[in-house]
Amino acid sequence: MTQLHPPQGEDARGTADSGGGAAPVVPVRDIPQATVTRLATYLRVLGALAEAGTLIVSSEELASAAGVGSAKLRKDLSFLGPNGVRGVGYDVVRLQSRIENALGLDRGHRVVLVGVGNLGRALARYPGFDRRGFTMAGLFDADPTIVGTRVGDLVVRHVDVLEEDARELGATIGVVATPEEVAQHVCDLLVRSGVRSVLSFAPIELAVPAHVEVRRVDLAVEMQVLSFNSTRHDELVRTADGTRASGLTRVSTQRSARRTQTGKAGPLGPAVTRNGSVIAP
Repeated sequence: MTQLHPPQGEDARGTADSGGGAAPVVPVRDIPQATVTRLATYLRVLGALAEAGTLIVSSEELASAAGVGSAKLRKDLSFLGPNGVRGVGYDVVRLQSRIENALGLDRGHRVVLVGVGNLGRALARYPGFDRRGFTMAGLFDADPTIVGTRVGDLVVRHVDVLEEDARELGATIGVVATPEEVAQHVCDLLVRSGVRSVLSFAPIELAVPAHVEVRRVDLAVEMQVLSFNSTRHDELVRTADGTRASGLTRVSTQRSARRTQTGKAGPLGPAVTRNGSVIAP
């Protein structure tokens, strides 16, 4: 699955860093979905580096902080066109801006959230959205004890006016944090209002038109993945301990192949990445 990202920002304008001449316009590129996900991770790391006052970061440092191999990082960033300088590294602010443009964050997004329970309130209060180009524009709920209350700077509106108000607010993203039995209805209202991107926390698949993108966050699934990773981690520890206890010095062909792919081996073997996942990002 890929997403098309037309050139934006500096690339779209065709400006160059020096000389005042026009740089070639970067063509529309097919960026794999996995790369898009990693670009978001690189952006988070770059934001932290910028806040710390770091001006230049090497590919090895950025890759390590993001939990990927440096070769994969360089391949991901190649979709954005020329970036770093060999032997010097990446300009943190410039690379941050290029990734924001590629992800469409330079345009800004207005978000409406439906379902102002405990999860919804936590999302509405999250300060990181504004810093990353997302403005929480409206909150909606059906509970009369919640409608009319204030969360931060916003007053919760009734879901009955969602379709009309989301359109008036210029919402581009809708967040569904409702019980599963009403999630599809809420999604339908968002689609009718013109919202083309939906983030759902409901544990069901939502039916949407082809032009609408849905991302589903299933917390139970995420915890199941954590359980698998934890179990696999324990198995690797037992295997490593058993290998040391038996006095064997050679590793299996499979583990050697993984060492070649990742380029490094940690104390628990090369299959373990920085975040504990046994599947390379």
